[in-house]
Amino acid sequence: MLARLRLFGRLALVRPRFAVGYVIVAIVALLAILAPLIAPYSPTEADSLNFLQPPGADHLFGTDNVGMDIFSRAIYAPRIDLTIAILGTMLSALLGGSIGALVGYYSSGRGVRVWLSYIVMRAADVLQAFPVFVFAIALVASLGQSIQTVVLAIAFVNAPIYLRLMRSQVLSIRSMRYVEASTVNGLSDFQTITRHVIPNAMGPVLAQLSINIGWGILLTASLSFIGAGVRAPTPEWGSMIAMGFQNVVTGQWWPSMFPGAMLAVTVFGFSLVGASIEVLADPARRRQLLSEVRQRGARGAAAGQASMEQASVEQA
Repeated sequence: MLARLRLFGRLALVRPRFAVGYVIVAIVALLAILAPLIAPYSPTEADSLNFLQPPGADHLFGTDNVGMDIFSRAIYAPRIDLTIAILGTMLSALLGGSIGALVGYYSSGRGVRVWLSYIVMRAADVLQAFPVFVFAIALVASLGQSIQTVVLAIAFVNAPIYLRLMRSQVLSIRSMRYVEASTVNGLSDFQTITRHVIPNAMGPVLAQLSINIGWGILLTASLSFIGAGVRAPTPEWGSMIAMGFQNVVTGQWWPSMFPGAMLAVTVFGFSLVGASIEVLADPARRRQLLSEVRQRGARGAAAGQASMEQASVEQA
């Protein structure tokens, strides 16, 4: 554990933007946990006497067109957006990754399993041929508008990504000697896949998880913006942007600007975290990172030695 923390620290040293991503994600997670303690007002309580109040001391981010406090709603929103995005992404990784591992392991040779693998891949091609947002809208329209439906929509549209990613990893791993040795030692295909294949193929999948969580937040907000996702007055960034969008033309910019900014920063943070995990999961890029750390350490040591020599000369 300490070695991993040191590795993350070294990554932050030579790639400061990755550290920014972790800070953003940590702040958003804390807001989701501590929102009841931080929010000065109820996120769903309207005050008709104080609608469209500009940002000020009483309402830090102002109020919306029905008098709800935007700051309270904006810091409550990660509870909904993060929950939906994480559940949907984890479900898509579980479904797509499991099927992808089986498809990759049985993609060569002959028999029914090979034909099933071929059919699954063609089905994935068909799913990915549809525009993702339109496909999500169609799922919500057919299954009904609810938080559970948005979770299923995110899982369904993301599953082909993990299917292809896991399949490509398994194809390169299944011919390794330790996989062949496990088969020779009498392990079943299921034991070989779960013990040796999937654990060694998880690096790119973990990197994709963070990216897709950010994308899931964006998709949730997009569905809510058009009225097909989370319904008002539930605090959610997309529905907040939609509620305040009509007031932008009349000069009340704050109902849409603050939740929109938080949404953009959050998605950006998750993309940086995904990029950092991708670097750490790739042995070649990880070695390059450690080499840069050592070079920077050597330059720092040389600079320190030179300053000490300069100081001794001045004292003399």
